[in-house]
Amino acid sequence: MTAICKRLCPAALRKIVVAFVLVVLAAPFSCAQKISPGEQKLLDYIDAHTTEAVALLEKAVNLESPTENLAGVRAVGAVFKNELAALGFNASWITMPPEMKRAGHLLAEKSGTKGKRVLLLGHIDTVLHGENFQRRGNKAFGTGTSDMKAGDVVLLFALKALHDTGALKDASIIVMLTGDEEDSGDPVETSRGDMIAAAKRSDLVLSFENGGSNVATIARRGASDWLLEVSARTGHSSAIFKPSMGDGAIFETARILSQFYETIRGEQYLTFNPSVISGGTEVEVKEQNLTTRGKTNVVPARVVVRGDLRFITAEQKEAARAKMRAIVARSLPGTTAKITFFDGIPSMPPSPGNYELLRQLDRVSQDLGFGKVVGLDPGERGAGDVAYVTHLLPGLDGLGATGGGAHAKGEYADLDTLPRQIKRAAVLLYRLTR
Repeated sequence: MTAICKRLCPAALRKIVVAFVLVVLAAPFSCAQKISPGEQKLLDYIDAHTTEAVALLEKAVNLESPTENLAGVRAVGAVFKNELAALGFNASWITMPPEMKRAGHLLAEKSGTKGKRVLLLGHIDTVLHGENFQRRGNKAFGTGTSDMKAGDVVLLFALKALHDTGALKDASIIVMLTGDEEDSGDPVETSRGDMIAAAKRSDLVLSFENGGSNVATIARRGASDWLLEVSARTGHSSAIFKPSMGDGAIFETARILSQFYETIRGEQYLTFNPSVISGGTEVEVKEQNLTTRGKTNVVPARVVVRGDLRFITAEQKEAARAKMRAIVARSLPGTTAKITFFDGIPSMPPSPGNYELLRQLDRVSQDLGFGKVVGLDPGERGAGDVAYVTHLLPGLDGLGATGGGAHAKGEYADLDTLPRQIKRAAVLLYRLTR
């Protein structure tokens, strides 16, 4: 925990977390809490229904749901909507405006009078089109298995266990499964407005992105995009470098990207990636696609670069943007350049509240005999939905099943981790909502 603190910017954030650590270390630790009879009933239910959990995962994976497949996303949403309604949740599908080209979100809510008010997050869209579910031993292969339909199953079956044992009756829980986590709809004020409103009715948030055997996520980096546009005088290539012509758009772009690399690279948790580039006499921009036309005997007139920027705090993001703007402003002869930044998913910095939730999950895991749970290094995972609301309330992510190959062919979930993660989630929810 302290190793993560030392690497974070700014210093103010580091002081907050270090202060929290000192408070925790100063407090006396109690002996391990035993599993209560009520909690044992949850475990018995989960052991008896693991086969059903795997069957639901297979059903969800075999419904293709890349973000742009609106009907497919809605179909997966309908499966979970029916399941949650059967548990007594008021479940509804929230439709996005047609011009956003997004399917919408599933929102399910039940009110209670006991314990903390908990917001549970998942998503039902995928990046790729579907590879069907295939089981090979203890692995389930298929698009969306680990990212994150297995996590949605963990979330649901934890609630099923609570419902079956009567522990869900007086709990106050909101479930939101988004249909566009992999490519959030614009404007974000619309696509994440209902999530933010749900967070304001809650005390904490738990998210079920794919997890690890002994780690949970207390911090996630944010993600934003940038667009670099370079223009230059153009003409016969024999005139390049002359005062009347200048250096051309491609040399100017090379200077900028090289200086990004030399002066900004290396800061902990900060990355920038020039992911798409196009340059020549003409560059046509059409949505995410770039088309170039040019000849070798013509000085290039235009270059367009698209890229992303990832960061652990808003302050780190803004400091990096300032450095990038300064580099872009120092143009080579005969060229001009501008860079435009576009906000995406915010970061989820570590906070005392996040660490407290991690402590509670760790206690649950040790009481269950599953060993310690520690905070995952924020550099090990990308941005996620939970970061839209963790400025409002404490949160914890990575509670789903383990697996690998996300966003690629051959994606899989480890089925032997499914009951373990469901048990951790169910007992944690049980304790939070007493």
